[in-house]
Amino acid sequence: MSVAVMLFTSDLRLHDQPALRAALRGADEVVPLFVLDRGIHRAGFDAPNRRAFLADCLAALDAGLRERGGRLVIRTGEVTEQVCRAVAESGARSVHVAGGVSAYAVRREDRLREALEAVRCALHVHDGVITALPPGRVTPTGRDHFAVFTPYFRRWQAAGLREAVAAPRTVPVPELAGHPLPRRTAVARVSPGLARGGEPEARRRLRDWLADESGGIAAYERRHDDLPGDATSRLSPHLHFGTLSAAELVQRAHGKGGPGAEAFVRQLAWRDFHHQVLAARPDAAHADYRARGDHWRRNDKEIAAWKDGRTGCPIVDAAMRQLRHEGWIPGRARLLAASYLTKTLYTDWRIGARHFLDLLVDGDIADNQLNWQWAAGTGTDTRPNRVLDPLAQAKRFDPHGEYVRRWVPELAHLAGGAVHEPWKLDGLARAGLDYPDPLVEQAEGRARFERARGLD
Repeated sequence: MSVAVMLFTSDLRLHDQPALRAALRGADEVVPLFVLDRGIHRAGFDAPNRRAFLADCLAALDAGLRERGGRLVIRTGEVTEQVCRAVAESGARSVHVAGGVSAYAVRREDRLREALEAVRCALHVHDGVITALPPGRVTPTGRDHFAVFTPYFRRWQAAGLREAVAAPRTVPVPELAGHPLPRRTAVARVSPGLARGGEPEARRRLRDWLADESGGIAAYERRHDDLPGDATSRLSPHLHFGTLSAAELVQRAHGKGGPGAEAFVRQLAWRDFHHQVLAARPDAAHADYRARGDHWRRNDKEIAAWKDGRTGCPIVDAAMRQLRHEGWIPGRARLLAASYLTKTLYTDWRIGARHFLDLLVDGDIADNQLNWQWAAGTGTDTRPNRVLDPLAQAKRFDPHGEYVRRWVPELAHLAGGAVHEPWKLDGLARAGLDYPDPLVEQAEGRARFERARGLD
C-alpha cells in the first residue's frame, strides 16, 4: 500500500488544498503531518498570539480530518528530522508541501529535498497554495520581479488563477504515533481580544462578510479605511495561517462583483505582490529594499511611548492600544502607526516591524516587512518621501473621534473631533487629563525627517 506525507505549514485547511489533493491522488494513504518547529521558536517568530491562534487552527484541522476518517499527526522538533522520521515509519515514497517565499521557508525546502533524496523519497513543492498567484509567475522583461505594484497588478489580473478545488471526502491515514495537539489555554501573554482561529471560523467569517450588504464586501471600497466603522474583512489572520485560500477568496469576490469586490481583490493582489518581492529579494526582510542613506534616530523613551500608546498623538495611540488588545489592527491604522514612527519620530522601521511581529496574529514576513518599508520610504513606494500628517488622517478617517474614544479612555469625555487635539484644551482641563503631551510637534517631526533626507 503506497503512502505519502502531506506536510502542513501555512496552509491549515482542507478546502482548496491542492497539495493534499495531489498527495491523495498519488498514494493509497496519506500522513497529514504538522511539525511544531523549534527553529521558528529559536528565531523568535512564534509570538504568543500566533501560537494561540495556531492551536485553534490545528485543533480544527484535526477535527476536519477525523470527520473524513483521518487525523492530524503532530510532531515536535526540527522539520527535516521529523519529516524523515515520518517517512521512515510509514514507508512513504513522497512528501508534499506548499511552496514558501521567506528565506526560512526556502532553506526548509532545500534541506528537505537533500535529506529525502538520500532515502529515495520525492519532494513535491506546490506553488500557488499560500498565494493566489505563485511568485515569479509574472515578471517584467529582463527582471526577476516587479518593483512597482501597478504594472504588476495589470499582469496579475491578466494571468488567470487556478480553479479552487473541493475538500476531499475521505483522508485515509496509516497508524503513526504523534504528540498531543497544542492548547490555546496553555499559551501565556495572549492579547485578551484575540480572535478565534481555525478553518470553520474562517469560512463562517467569510460567509457572513460576503453576505453583509452594509458593512461587508459590498461596502469595502468606500468603508475599508473607516476606522470606527471596523468594516475590513478581518480575514488576514486566516490568510496568514492558510485556513482560507487566497485563490478561493479572489474567486468568491469576483462572484460578488462591484466596486467593493474590486477593491478587495486589489488588496489580495498587494499581498501577492509583496510575496513576489520577498521571493526575489529575501534580504528585504531585514535590509532596505531601496536604501535612502538614512541615519535613524534611536530614542528609547520615544520608542517605549509609541509601543505603549502614549505618544500624545491620539490616533496613533488608539492604533497601538488596539494592537496590544486584539493582536490585530486595520490597514489604515497600521499605516498611521508606521508612518508616525518612521517619519515623525524618524526611527528605524525595523524596530516597528519587530514590535508588530511580536503582537500581530497575522504577522507575515512578506506583508509586514514590506509594508513597513513602504511606510518608511525604503521600499516600493514611488513617493518615498511622503509624510502622512496624523492629525489630517485622523480628521479624515475618524472624523467624530469614535475610534480614539474606543481605545483611549482618558479622552473618552472629549466631544467630537476635539478628541484628536487634546493639547488645545485650556489649562485647567488639560491639567486634569491623564494623557501625555505630544512627543513631538508634527511640523517639527516633518522638518526632522526632511533634514535627514536632505529635502530641506
